[in-house]
Amino acid sequence: MHRSVNKKKTLFPLAAISLSAALLYSGLYGGTAVRAEAVTTPAAVSSPSAAAYKAFLQNQYKIELPAAPTKGEFIQDVAKALKLGNSSAGENRFNDLKPEDPAYAAAQALAEKGVLSGGTLQAVAPLTEDAAVYIALKAADLKELAYTYPEAKIQSALRKLGIDYPGNPKLSLQAAQELAAAVDTGLLPAAWHSSFGLGDAASGDFAADLLGSVLSFKGAYKHTIGSVADADIFAKLYQAYQTQDLIQVKELQAIVDEALKLNLITGYNLKDSRYSANFDPKLSLTYGHDDITHAVQLIGLLRSEGLNAKVQLEPKTSAFVYLKEWGEPKQTDSYKVVQIENGNYIAYAKEYDIAFEFDTAEQKAKFQDVIFQYAKKNSEDAKGLIASSWWQPLYYSFTPIDAYKEISNNKLTEGHYYAQTFSLSDKTGEIASGLQKIHPDAKVESYRFWVDEPFYNYLLGGYK
Repeated sequence: MHRSVNKKKTLFPLAAISLSAALLYSGLYGGTAVRAEAVTTPAAVSSPSAAAYKAFLQNQYKIELPAAPTKGEFIQDVAKALKLGNSSAGENRFNDLKPEDPAYAAAQALAEKGVLSGGTLQAVAPLTEDAAVYIALKAADLKELAYTYPEAKIQSALRKLGIDYPGNPKLSLQAAQELAAAVDTGLLPAAWHSSFGLGDAASGDFAADLLGSVLSFKGAYKHTIGSVADADIFAKLYQAYQTQDLIQVKELQAIVDEALKLNLITGYNLKDSRYSANFDPKLSLTYGHDDITHAVQLIGLLRSEGLNAKVQLEPKTSAFVYLKEWGEPKQTDSYKVVQIENGNYIAYAKEYDIAFEFDTAEQKAKFQDVIFQYAKKNSEDAKGLIASSWWQPLYYSFTPIDAYKEISNNKLTEGHYYAQTFSLSDKTGEIASGLQKIHPDAKVESYRFWVDEPFYNYLLGGYK
């Protein structure tokens, strides 16, 4: 459910609005002056990206957009998506808001960032399409670009919306510039161009598309280097891998290295959340390995099997105890060791995770069949496998899936870096408490996920 609106202050209930009814109001839309306009119900229009954006907003931000959002609801969602913390500090910038109003804190936070201007907000009024665009453009940090627009560029862009300019009494110069820039940059997706109307009520899908566009412009939407079907995916994969280095985070490593020395854990990974794919959990899997040739062949394998997915390469450094009886370790740019008190070493190896978001849930389910047939070693002399196939391939899902086994993760975060260690679920509490004994201020996040059975058997001490 979305936030409720203070109905005592709602002058124009949404139920009273129809295509022929007019709701007259005036005010400042994201700092752009707009004259009083008639607001109609949202048109039954959507776009190909709206459903994906809505799922992303729900998964990543717990944002659920109603069918016909108010301006205040949209403002709260923008502030939440930008992670502004809904700051309510400082002077009230809006003469029609009180501190107890649902949109108050978000409006103040957006005003501090220059997304909204002070004055009258009209938080309980229906969100209009043009108001949503003005807010979104500033939230996406595009206003300086917009204000470079001369009249000729404005005319060219607004013609795509069927809007005449200049001479349109509904548009100030600033509003026209913002709307034109939103069209040219794609902030306002082309799917909405033919139905767009100044003063028309925005639908939940329209608001979702704008919020998703804002996140994309801010680099906060899904991160991907391409898709399995892309002609250049192999080159992009190599480039992404070759430009990654060992991840080293001194204070974070001190905690998990001590856990290794105490045999509390047998290994851990270091990752950087800036590379996180942010894919839809229902459609995605994460696959770990250390050989880039294996990754290239894996993507070729998926293509040959008719599976398509978005692809993101997430850098990873794996750490484990290297025993002294294994001999003198050889160090390279992608493999380092540090000797510890008992004569053993802690080894740090460059690896990677590939995140896949498949086109369908059925393709996600089929992935395991492909791995078992072509990328899992079952004997020393196994033939017909892709390069560097493992006895226990590692891939996992954040949603339950048939034939996968539940395990758990303990995760420590420092800034955008994090350390994680996988374990059987009955070991989670022991590991979490042990990490907190090592560092009492450590914040350990524990959660469950689902992994392929061969890796689950590896955690049990098995080899198949």
